[in-house]
Amino acid sequence: MKKLVAEFIGTLWLVLGGCGSAVLAAGIPELGIGFVGVALAFGLTVITMAYAIGHISGCHLNPAVSIGLWVGGRFDGKELVPYIIAQVLGGIAGAGILYVIASGQPGFELGGFAANGYGEHSPGGYSMMAALVCELVMTFIFLFVILGSTYTKAPGGFAGVAIGLCLTLIHLISIPVTNTSVNPARSTSQALFVGDWALGELWLFWAAPIAGAVLAGLVYKALSPEIVE
Repeated sequence: MKKLVAEFIGTLWLVLGGCGSAVLAAGIPELGIGFVGVALAFGLTVITMAYAIGHISGCHLNPAVSIGLWVGGRFDGKELVPYIIAQVLGGIAGAGILYVIASGQPGFELGGFAANGYGEHSPGGYSMMAALVCELVMTFIFLFVILGSTYTKAPGGFAGVAIGLCLTLIHLISIPVTNTSVNPARSTSQALFVGDWALGELWLFWAAPIAGAVLAGLVYKALSPEIVE
């Protein structure tokens, strides 16, 4: 149960910190943090939680990460479903807190609420195929870095930094394409509040990250097999 509570809190923070930066701070004229600031915010949520709860739950914060680690032989399959449930619920809680804060401003309009999308709902108007390829490849690289930086022969104590910086870079690349998901829990949390088109396009932000994570788990396991109990 402690692991699940840690995953709930960690995913809540990822959504509140990352999506919150996009909704609350990205668009303020002259003072807004823009794409770079949002990308950094997502990376910082992972870095901070890696050192806060990494020793408790492993700090997955993402169903695709849990699945990729399981495929890669680093995670017990019996814990997979409870982890995913905790992550999705934590993401929804983070989005709920963000909604309460954001709606406290006069004239508040929900808008996109940092939801992920493609086509007309992509920040840059990118197609469904472009979004699918982007999410699959970005998640593959994310899991590849996670598996490598947490390997027993990797330099100790730096995994959180490597993983957080990788997520920052992923956002710098892919925010214009999909608003960056690589995380089904993060996508679900925002889509539930936006509804309509966001729920209709949510399938891609489960399918592509999971496919990328599975592929990364298989590839890294073949390159550097390791079983961690």
